[in-house]
Amino acid sequence: MRILLVKTSSLGDVVHNLPVVSDLHARFPEAAIDWVVEEGFVEIPRLHPAVSRVIPVALRRWRRSLLSPATWNEIAAFRRLLRAEAYDLVLDTQGLIKSGLIVSATRLTRGGLRAGFAAEAAREPLAARFYDATFAIPKSAHAVERNRWLAATACGFASDRPLSYGIGADPLIRDWLPAAPYAVLLTASSRADKGWADWLELATALSKLGLRSVLPAGTALEREYAMRLAAKMQDAIVAPQLTIAELAGLCAGSRLVVGVDTGLTHLAAALGVPTLALFSATDPSLTGVHAETRVKNLGGIGRPASAQETIAAAKELLV
Repeated sequence: MRILLVKTSSLGDVVHNLPVVSDLHARFPEAAIDWVVEEGFVEIPRLHPAVSRVIPVALRRWRRSLLSPATWNEIAAFRRLLRAEAYDLVLDTQGLIKSGLIVSATRLTRGGLRAGFAAEAAREPLAARFYDATFAIPKSAHAVERNRWLAATACGFASDRPLSYGIGADPLIRDWLPAAPYAVLLTASSRADKGWADWLELATALSKLGLRSVLPAGTALEREYAMRLAAKMQDAIVAPQLTIAELAGLCAGSRLVVGVDTGLTHLAAALGVPTLALFSATDPSLTGVHAETRVKNLGGIGRPASAQETIAAAKELLV
């Protein structure tokens, strides 16, 4: 049996799809499970030992140069790679027109099935036109559970397994990392309204608990912000540029991760690290960090958590 998962982006959404792999592998242990994902996120599916083949797609990059012959050569190469195997099940947990188009280009075995969210459940209703079978999974469920529910319903098994992301990472070992225990502060987000203001108070409280603060940063703007914060913190470190796999190792070696609503915060929770997620522009009941234990969501739309609430929640997770 061969199964293809289509969940291309973004980082947090890709992390949210990892339990689908665990569920499918538990139900069909001999099945080969492949995954189509944006080229920038290929390291996430590769963390799961049950993923056989990761197929990178570059929709974000291709959109910027659609008139280039090189882009169309890459698209043709992707299509050949996508069709190299015939699938018994192609499952689209993205529910977008772009993911539906990928699904429509796949090759099926005799009796194979393309499945996804029904129009009323998909993020873009037109995506449902690309599937052979659709399922009306309630939008009120958490994103992780919607993905799992869709997979279980499409395959005809009960979605009652304990939640498992199925991934792990060895702690990162680098000369610049402190020998003392540390906390990772994920201060950057793709949207300004997802930010949080009280990092200095939190770092001071963590320092009193014996934890140094490590601040990863991606873009030049994020790095500039992290450097400004770290300069005002006691013994804080701004991490150098890291790959997603290295960031997973950085989180895995920490005592605590505190982050805004960003994909790396969800990755930390998936790794089983004590994780505190801070929300100010999105609803954590739908897309918050989601694990059986050792995670906590604070805040919500228009109501960011206070420094006092955050410090108290951090102390609880460190017990």
